[in-house]
Amino acid sequence: MTPVGSEPELPDRILGGWLGRIAGNMLGKPVEQGDLWTRDRIDRYLRRAGALPLTDYLPEPADENEGVALRPEWQRCVRGRIHGSCRDDDVDYAVLGLDLLETHGFGFSTEQVGELWLRRLPYLQTFTAERAAYRNLANGLKPPLTATHDNPYQEWIGALIRADIYGWTSPDAPRRAAQLARRDAVLSHTGNGVYGAMWAAALISAAFTAPTVRHALDTALTVIPPGCRLARTVRRVLTLHETRMTWEDTLTTVSEETAGLGWIHTVPNAAVLTAGLLYGDGDFTRTLTLTVRGGLDTDSNGATAGSVAGVLTGADAIPAQWKDPLENTVRSAVFGFDGVRISELAERTVQLAEASDAWTAP
Repeated sequence: MTPVGSEPELPDRILGGWLGRIAGNMLGKPVEQGDLWTRDRIDRYLRRAGALPLTDYLPEPADENEGVALRPEWQRCVRGRIHGSCRDDDVDYAVLGLDLLETHGFGFSTEQVGELWLRRLPYLQTFTAERAAYRNLANGLKPPLTATHDNPYQEWIGALIRADIYGWTSPDAPRRAAQLARRDAVLSHTGNGVYGAMWAAALISAAFTAPTVRHALDTALTVIPPGCRLARTVRRVLTLHETRMTWEDTLTTVSEETAGLGWIHTVPNAAVLTAGLLYGDGDFTRTLTLTVRGGLDTDSNGATAGSVAGVLTGADAIPAQWKDPLENTVRSAVFGFDGVRISELAERTVQLAEASDAWTAP
């Protein structure tokens, strides 16, 4: 935690966001299959390995059968085997968003987002709504048709995972962050898929100055329609937390209320993320581990939770077991960025944040 009487400076918070996103993604990657790796199954795995409470990356599987059930990347994502980050779309889109802002500035258009995808991002490293939009772009369609034509994934979590860069470069300017995220999101998403990106960007932006994570969550709700299902579900988690319901019972309750949406839909994942942030209560390790133990899209939720928690605490306060194995290195499918240093990505993000209209130097 940050020492009493000190506040992380902007560069430390932005580096914290990058480190948190990458660490949270790595933590959740081995069990990223929400219909298989349920919350109960994740905890059974951890108990067999003697790893509850979880305070580090996932342990190796206790036996061969458990290893088969994990995602194939697990051998590079479990404790003791991590040497730099694994490649993953949850990090690729943060890198791509940085490249977008450096190339086109904050006045970028949705069309320019699509053009950059075609130039920088391999088609086979896109999934669900992004792959549908990519295919539509290649076939000559323009936004917003790229989001709506032959795309059954319009409200899934893909746009939300692209939102961090807009929060990092709009410190304490949640409405601006949300507007930027919306311009990106409508390339591939509609409805709650777009609202999820706006909410996440505003949440990260608010974390730069929020006194508590609850304040950041309250602020993020102001940028999306109050009657949308995403807003209603997030408020539901906030209310259950206020009643002092346990984390487990809160997730069980909301899971029942969002049943049928699927494990990659924005709404149930936002509930898991909100619960992880609230019950983590500003503690970086607890926030990451509770969020991933919540199941569903574990690597995406872990990444966003880590981003928020990293901005709140700053990089210096992130425990070493999360930072050191990353070896300051990012593997990425974005052309020209594979092997880039995390510190370099953060420095370039700081330059954008300081140059933006949202930033007022202290």
